[in-house]
Amino acid sequence: MDTVNIHQAKTHLSQLLSRVELGEEITIANRGVPVAKLVPITTNKLDRRSSMGIDRNLFQVPADFNDSLPADLLAAFEGEDA
Repeated sequence: MDTVNIHQAKTHLSQLLSRVELGEEITIANRGVPVAKLVPITTNKLDRRSSMGIDRNLFQVPADFNDSLPADLLAAFEGEDA
């Protein structure tokens, strides 16, 4: 469990919340005295780290992905008549 002071908590709140979302508990202190604790509210054991990569190999990028668009389609995107 990490402890941060109030100024650090205000300055880095979004980063602290990301850490809490991953299961970490963080204590907020005022002049070294603990006054609050950030804890995750979800009871789901599946956190963001364990869900990373679950869609692996479900999509293959086509070989022609970076090829130029056909002229008529490109013209349509650019608002021109083909």
